[in-house]
Amino acid sequence: MSFKATVLTLYPEMFPGHLSHSLAGKALARGQWSLDTLQIRDFATDKHRTVDDTPAGGGAGMVLKPDVLARAIDHASADDDRPRLLMSPRGRPLTQKRVREIASGHGVIIVCGRFEGVDQRVIDARNLEEVSIGDYILSGGEPAALTLLDAIVRILPGVMGNDLSGLNESFEGGLLEYPHYTRPQEWEGLEIPAVLTSGNHGAIARWQRDEALRLTKERRPDLLEKPDAPDK
Repeated sequence: MSFKATVLTLYPEMFPGHLSHSLAGKALARGQWSLDTLQIRDFATDKHRTVDDTPAGGGAGMVLKPDVLARAIDHASADDDRPRLLMSPRGRPLTQKRVREIASGHGVIIVCGRFEGVDQRVIDARNLEEVSIGDYILSGGEPAALTLLDAIVRILPGVMGNDLSGLNESFEGGLLEYPHYTRPQEWEGLEIPAVLTSGNHGAIARWQRDEALRLTKERRPDLLEKPDAPDK
């Protein structure tokens, strides 16, 4: 059974976007995953198809209405146990571990927020998991949803030519990825590290581990403070 993604959005024309190209696009064409979009506005009941209203208590902007969004979610998830995610800057940071958990299932429902946000009642009532892709603000949840789907699709079985190619990437083992090199052996006076052309696989593995640890200490020391961090 292929991985099924359903995206709830006010801008369905933004999908599949870049996911129609490269590995993700080929996998979509082969049926290894599927993508459906639901126009949230289709679930409004008034003649103006209103999806937002002013925030209770005052303030700038508009808020997505709970009744309209709930109808869209219920339509997408009828008799369906796929996780329901809301792309939100206040959500838990997306991690490779969470990506792998989602990819191991049979699909996902993604809600793209807009305006000032989503009425908290629908978040609570429909058990939406708020997910953030970084500490910055986007114009809406659509770019974040595309990023999330990109991360998921590429690790679905059979999408990458070599399923092992994703195992040594940044975050997979709790460290950033080690540096890479390729021919020519010398470029602008810079040489490929000798160990990588030595043929000594044990020495190469140690070098890769040491370099991954060095880069992680320099750039993301927070990764080494996690309870499940690799031995330093």
